[in-house]
Amino acid sequence: MNGKDAFMRVLQETMAGRTAQLEFEAENQRYVRRFVPKERMILLGGGHIAVPLCAFASALDYDVVVVDDRPSFANRERFPRALAVICDSFAHAIEEIKITPEDYVCVITRGHRWDGECLRKILTGTWPAYLGMVGSRRRVTGLLGLLKEEGYDEGKLAAIHSPIGLSINAQTPAEIAVSICAEVIQHRRSRGQEGDTDILKRTDTDIELLRFLAENPVPMVYMMVISTTGSTPVQSGAAMAVDKAGQMRGTIGGGCGEAEALTAARSLIGTANSRLISVNMTNDVAMDEGMVCGGTMTVLMQGLPCLNAAIDNQCP
Repeated sequence: MNGKDAFMRVLQETMAGRTAQLEFEAENQRYVRRFVPKERMILLGGGHIAVPLCAFASALDYDVVVVDDRPSFANRERFPRALAVICDSFAHAIEEIKITPEDYVCVITRGHRWDGECLRKILTGTWPAYLGMVGSRRRVTGLLGLLKEEGYDEGKLAAIHSPIGLSINAQTPAEIAVSICAEVIQHRRSRGQEGDTDILKRTDTDIELLRFLAENPVPMVYMMVISTTGSTPVQSGAAMAVDKAGQMRGTIGGGCGEAEALTAARSLIGTANSRLISVNMTNDVAMDEGMVCGGTMTVLMQGLPCLNAAIDNQCP
């Protein structure tokens, strides 16, 4: 990490829709923190499951695109939190959307015919990060068997998550939407954890935190969890910042553990120094301090002085 300019670069890249990363060392160990811009979730079908699924996925920081060929289902009033609502044939809409390898696609149409229309288009184009299809096992088996007979790639057919969602005995549209979100989260968090470097687990992009770090000219301290053991409120890669006035953005878990880190951070404000601290939440300590978790977090703290020399002169 090389000060505020590094965060400005990450902010600019993620705002442009590109994945960015920070590389840094702590105790002779190299770490990589990836920042993934908002991913799209494309809902092919605007029926009853799509309404709660759009709301839940938006809360999970997806840009949701809803497609349906019926004006009474594909409208902004029905999906106020969607990035876009498209009323068009599924095949044409998929062509216009231009699915990417970073997209999450849920085929939740009203029937076998439209499911097939969607899959035929997707199977001949760019493969998304996730593809799931709703339906009973009998209906799913029949459609996938038909597509296999038509000559579509067996490997891709086998990669479709169907019936869609984790098995939680979901029955209502909202419960089915929860099961889909749970499977999507599971898939999302399993991606990009391989390699020779120590890649931190969190890859989400907190735009508010990045703006605070890149654009706020006053001295501050950046805090990032680089490792955890046991039960902790956050995973590695969780981050926050605090400035000289005590303004904060982000979180490394809240509670007593975060308060301990903030106390340690005060000594770095106004400097370019860094240090590592261990926040202990094991049971014997947690009982006295009121902590709800029982593990430890190693937190990297990096002092970030004023944005430039002209402002430095105004910063005591």
